[in-house]
Amino acid sequence: MKYYIIAGEASGDLHGSNLIKELKLLDDQAAFCCWGGDLMQAQKVTLVKHYRELAFMGFIEVVKNLGAIIKNLSFCKKDIESYNPDVVILIDYPGFNLRIATWAKEKGFPVVYYISPQVWAWKENRVPKMKASIDKMMVILPFEKDYYKNRWNWDVEYVGHPLVQVVESYQSSNIHADQENIIALLPGSRKQEIEKKLPIMLEVSKAFPDYRFVVAKAPGLESSFYESFLSPYSNVSSVVNETYNLLCKSKAALVTSGTATLETALFKVPEVVCYKGSNISYQIAKRLIKIKFISLVNLIMDRMIVKELIQDDLTVDNLTRELAILIEDGKQRIELLNDYEALKNILSAGGDASANAAKSIIEFMKNK
Repeated sequence: MKYYIIAGEASGDLHGSNLIKELKLLDDQAAFCCWGGDLMQAQKVTLVKHYRELAFMGFIEVVKNLGAIIKNLSFCKKDIESYNPDVVILIDYPGFNLRIATWAKEKGFPVVYYISPQVWAWKENRVPKMKASIDKMMVILPFEKDYYKNRWNWDVEYVGHPLVQVVESYQSSNIHADQENIIALLPGSRKQEIEKKLPIMLEVSKAFPDYRFVVAKAPGLESSFYESFLSPYSNVSSVVNETYNLLCKSKAALVTSGTATLETALFKVPEVVCYKGSNISYQIAKRLIKIKFISLVNLIMDRMIVKELIQDDLTVDNLTRELAILIEDGKQRIELLNDYEALKNILSAGGDASANAAKSIIEFMKNK
């Protein structure tokens, strides 16, 4: 079969690459045309666009780049028609992918959505259109299946969370590094979010001269982008494409909200979750988003187990204080690690998400 897959962010690239691996195992005639990143390209697929060209974060940023987004949408539609796939597979990235879903459905292409938009948090009014345009929805958070069924009478499939297998696979195939006096800094993958949060994270390093702070650079961004941020600090270094190795060695981490909060928890690294956006974007989001927490760790556990510093609370003083607690309070570390284990057990209950998703897609297409 011919698959057209669209992932617009680093996490989608990771999950898309693993989905492609599993589809290849089940379909020896599989051919792929993709929007994604380095990990998907490493699976020897045709990469149409890299996600670095697509990553616009926040309301104001989207408005500023509206022309580029419209051009990308137009190009994508033409490319899908030219490729004429058997199925279009959309991975998260809702602002773009939901528009493609509506169009693809109208054109008669089967539409599979893997990793649901977080409509339970905001923009719930998207669901009726989603239900009309998506032929098969696969979700990765345990509560999402009940949410769609109870609120929207929509039977979606829970396939498990793909990060559990990703982390376990890494840990089983790599030598376990000894924990060092390292603080991991995971400032995100988009320029806009890095520019807001990384300077605050770096300033914290001055209060911990006995620790080495290591920035995990986004693989989609050029190294020169980081130079002006890092150069003033003597105890700061960086890595690229080595985030998991970094987490294996780290005593604690400062992590931007998103998938990285879950990865950090699965590696059992105590963390502080950081979020800061443009003031206008934040004020708009604050009025629209209706969830108690911003980190996936807390959302899944349905309680605050990792500290979240959001917008005006994300200051050097607050971040320094919370990091000191993670490093120095042995009792809190033990409680947090126990909570991490409970989190992993919840996510593991669904099984191997990438394999489950691939099987489900193949079965769905057989029955079309």
